[in-house]
Amino acid sequence: MGLGEGGLGGGGLLAARAGMRMRTRQQYRTMSRMQRRRSYMADKMGARQDFSQPGEAVAEEAPAAPAAAAGDYTAELEKLAKLRDEGVITADDFEAKKKQLLGI
Repeated sequence: MGLGEGGLGGGGLLAARAGMRMRTRQQYRTMSRMQRRRSYMADKMGARQDFSQPGEAVAEEAPAAPAAAAGDYTAELEKLAKLRDEGVITADDFEAKKKQLLGI
């Protein structure tokens, strides 16, 4: 039984493993690139601070909530909806911020 007879060999398995590694690396690179692009756009549009991780800027959020509730929040909701539609923020982030603005 030689290598060319379709036996177990190692070429198929090794090629499959190498292909899987290449696909995994490409997916990681693509996701990293997409995240960098989202972060850049969020920073550019001024929306990033609205969706910071819990505990990062707790002191800054407390005074901002009463000001937003007192003012006109429809413009803020329209801006957030635009960001959601463009894919900069997720639908969950939009809903969380909407509830915060509406005081729900």
